[in-house]
Amino acid sequence: MGRVWRLFGRLIGLLCLIVIVVQAYFLVQIGMFRWFDPPSSAFMRSEAVRLAQLSKGVEFRHQWVGYDNISRHAGLAVIAAEDTGFMSHPGIEWQAIERALKVNRESGEIAQGGSTITMQLAKNLFLSSDRSYVRKGQEVLLAVVMELLLDKRRILELYLNLVEFGEGVFGIEAAAEHYFKTSAEKLTARQAAWLASILPAPKRYDKNRNSNWIQRKTGIVMRRMPQVQAP
Repeated sequence: MGRVWRLFGRLIGLLCLIVIVVQAYFLVQIGMFRWFDPPSSAFMRSEAVRLAQLSKGVEFRHQWVGYDNISRHAGLAVIAAEDTGFMSHPGIEWQAIERALKVNRESGEIAQGGSTITMQLAKNLFLSSDRSYVRKGQEVLLAVVMELLLDKRRILELYLNLVEFGEGVFGIEAAAEHYFKTSAEKLTARQAAWLASILPAPKRYDKNRNSNWIQRKTGIVMRRMPQVQAP
């Protein structure tokens, strides 16, 4: 019996060591993002593999662009659409998470996540798209670390450059070119609001760009934009 418990203890110790190593890796990576632009994210890499397997000739588009070369409308639109409290919260909106948990309990599945922009960035950079409470916990932890090590301007710059805007379309520069044949720097307020409006399901709305829902959402985002702040 003693041997069994010793083996069990070693397994637990090994598991704890693995967890510590993984968290240390995330910590170092986030610290490096203060100065270095990540060439891709975990989600981008998984999508690149998926698109390659589809063999449908879908072009993978992504081009990094600095924050100063992104239209201010883009930052305001994304904040207005995805996270109106971005400038004031510490990376987590507990009330939003509580609402999401309530919806999930009532529906019997993980239907909502209550994610802030920082949490979405953490998920895109490091985690899988699987919905689970374990992954959500890791997302929360990474968001807290990001807010401690990075300022809001850098977090928003990372988000705008890595978020998905359509099938094989990643980042605000690629999205501006794909949808409007322009650059991120020249996006108008309405164009930026439209791009922010498709973020919940960009693949779906890429194929249905003029749906009534998108037009209504764009109008809502435009009305919110003067009420929010961006770094």
